Amino acid sequence: MNFNEFVMSNEVPIRLGFFFGIFGIMALWELLSPRRRLHTSKAIRWANNLGLVFFNSFVLRLVFPAAAVGMALFTHEQGWGLFNYIEVPFWLTVVASVVIMDFFIWLQHVMVHAVPVLWRLHRVHHADLDFDVTTGARFHTLEILLSMLIKFAVIMLLGPPVLAVVIFEVVLNATAMFNHANVRLPLSIDRFLRLFVVTPDMHRVHHSIEDDETNSNFGFNLPWWDRLFGTYRDQPRAGHEGMTIGIRTFKEDRWCSWLPGMLVIPFVGKVQDYAINRRQWEVGREQ
Repeated sequence: MNFNEFVMSNEVPIRLGFFFGIFGIMALWELLSPRRRLHTSKAIRWANNLGLVFFNSFVLRLVFPAAAVGMALFTHEQGWGLFNYIEVPFWLTVVASVVIMDFFIWLQHVMVHAVPVLWRLHRVHHADLDFDVTTGARFHTLEILLSMLIKFAVIMLLGPPVLAVVIFEVVLNATAMFNHANVRLPLSIDRFLRLFVVTPDMHRVHHSIEDDETNSNFGFNLPWWDRLFGTYRDQPRAGHEGMTIGIRTFKEDRWCSWLPGMLVIPFVGKVQDYAINRRQWEVGREQ
C-alpha cells in the first residue's frame, strides 16, 4: 500500500482523531481559563452547535464521499493542476499548497461577507450569541457544501499533493477551534502568535455585532492576508469583555441556539445590501 492509498484508507480516523483531540484540549482550556463570561446556556448551545456539525458531516459524506483528499488523489492521477506541470521540490510543493489554499479560504470568507445571498448562509456562523470552541465548526449545511465545491476547484487548478491537502484540512480544523475558543492568552504571547497564526483575541473581533469590526480579521489560520489587504483590526472598541457577540437582527435563542432555527436563518428576512460595504461604525445599523 503506497502513501496515497494509506491516506485515503485512514483519512476519516486521522481527521476525527485530530478533531476530538484538539476539541478536548480547547474545551478544557476554556473551563480552566475563560476569556469572557458566557451569556447563554452552554449545554444548549453545545448540543445544538455540535448537532449541526454532525448533521453537516453526514450530508457532506453523502454528497461528496471522497471529500477534498479524494479530489487531490484524482487530480494527481489525471495530472491536472499547476504542481503537476512544473518541477518543484516535494517539500516546497506541500508548503506552497497549504499557504495558497489558506489564501483561497480567506478569499472565500471575504466573499461570503460580500455577496448578499452568501452572507445569508454565513449569518448562521455569526448568529451564535457567544463565542467558544463550538462556534468554530458552526456553519450552515449549504455553506459547507459550497465550501467543498470551492476546495475542489482550487485543488483542480493547483494540483497539490495528497499530503498537503491532509495537512491543510487538519490544520484548518485545528486552528478554527483554537481561534474561536473562549480562552485567555497573556497579551505578550498573543502579540507574538499573531505573527504566525490567527489567535482567539484576533478572530473574536470578527464576531462583533459592530459592522466595521465584523468586516475585519477574516483569517482562520494564517494572519497575513488581513494585514496585506487592509482588513486587519487589532482590538474591538469595547474590549473583549465588553464587546457584544452576534448579529443585531438575530438575538433570540430560537434562531441562535437551536438547530432548527439555525437551518432556517438563511431564508428569513429580505435580501439587503452588500454586508461587507458596511465598514463604518454605524450604531443601530441592521445586518
